[in-house]
Amino acid sequence: MTQPATSQPKFNHAKARKAGLAAFVGTTIEWYDFYVYATAAALVFGPLFFPEQDYLAGVAAAFATYAVGFLVRPLGGIIFGHIGDKFGRRPSLVITLLVMGLSTFMVGLMPTYESIGTWAPVILVVLRALQGLAVGGEWGGAVLMSVEHAPEKYKTFYGGFPQLGNPAGALLATSIFGLLSAQGDDFLVNGGWRIPFLLSIVLVAVGFYVRYKVEESPVFEQESEEDRQSLPLKFALRTNWKPILIGIGLLPVSTGGYYLVTTFATAYGTGPEIGIDETLILNAMSFASLLELLVTLPIAWMGDKFGRKKIMQIGLFGSIFLIMPQFLLMAGGGAGVLIFMAFGAVRVIMSFTYAPVATILAQLFVPQARYTSISLSYGIAAAFWAGLSPIAATALYGWTGTIWSVLIMFFGMAALAIFCTAIAPQHKDKVEPEAEEGAVQQRA
Repeated sequence: MTQPATSQPKFNHAKARKAGLAAFVGTTIEWYDFYVYATAAALVFGPLFFPEQDYLAGVAAAFATYAVGFLVRPLGGIIFGHIGDKFGRRPSLVITLLVMGLSTFMVGLMPTYESIGTWAPVILVVLRALQGLAVGGEWGGAVLMSVEHAPEKYKTFYGGFPQLGNPAGALLATSIFGLLSAQGDDFLVNGGWRIPFLLSIVLVAVGFYVRYKVEESPVFEQESEEDRQSLPLKFALRTNWKPILIGIGLLPVSTGGYYLVTTFATAYGTGPEIGIDETLILNAMSFASLLELLVTLPIAWMGDKFGRKKIMQIGLFGSIFLIMPQFLLMAGGGAGVLIFMAFGAVRVIMSFTYAPVATILAQLFVPQARYTSISLSYGIAAAFWAGLSPIAATALYGWTGTIWSVLIMFFGMAALAIFCTAIAPQHKDKVEPEAEEGAVQQRA
């Protein structure tokens, strides 16, 4: 039964932890599925689905199918944002998990170009689009379930739980591919690449159970039927257009920059011009993902203590300086230990841009149509920054022949994010904390 609009939800740590854990488990599975595809696109999808291309063109074509998943994210945000704003965060999140998991499992069953010709990349694009639709509605809902359950002075900390899903999913995906690549290229190309996709069905079953058991967001339950917009998209575009644009400008490094130092870096480092061993790169990625997983919640806690926007700015400025050693070491054929250190350092500093951004984006918007608004902002940003960055980087590198062109592109992305972070407003939910929490002034 819907609570009256005058009733204010009472937050507590037990509910916040439960919601945060559910968000973590769900986003881990979603991002595992997404990174499995990204890693396969960088390593094997070129020759398997685009065999008539040369190496660089094949990688670009594989990244183009990869980009499709980002380009449809805004549509996923509209569809699942509507469900989440009208009927609740929980049902939307259960549906996105099932769509993502089943489409990923089906990729593992797909015939390749050798078997069915041009139909293979066509089907691959369709399944990738389904993945993108699901992720377009997943992230915003998971963030809101964590942030809206949280006490005011711990919003950034609990908003860090869904952010754990990214490094955890990446760690699972790259670790599995690292084990498979150690068996040799022939094993990976001749069917080994299917194993990570097929394993996703087990993770989906676990995630479905966890998601189904979590309670609905108290902020959503607080709204009366009159507060819930008949067309959340219309409200979002009419009322929230400015913070949506600011949110898009916040995310070049947190989304696009992230895929430059992971997906593009994998293809760049293992390409014929650089020739670093695939297993070394994948193991370095796994090490970096583990570090990111360990530091995400402490960094989110720092966001509550010192201000989430300050933490974001530290990450943006720091990433400008640390991305250079990562790529220059690869270009110079750096030793394995140095590559591990460079990959790890970049992911740690970029965690400062990723850990607090969930709460920053959530609090850009008033509760009405918040699911749609945050999903639109994140989805459009991901479509543009994350979807196109690997393709743009591949094209720039191919055109100029120097990795500095890619680094300059990254510097421009970081500058925009620094500016938008500075001007981003932060809405404060009207809540009634539990007695032990006290009245707390939220930092912005």
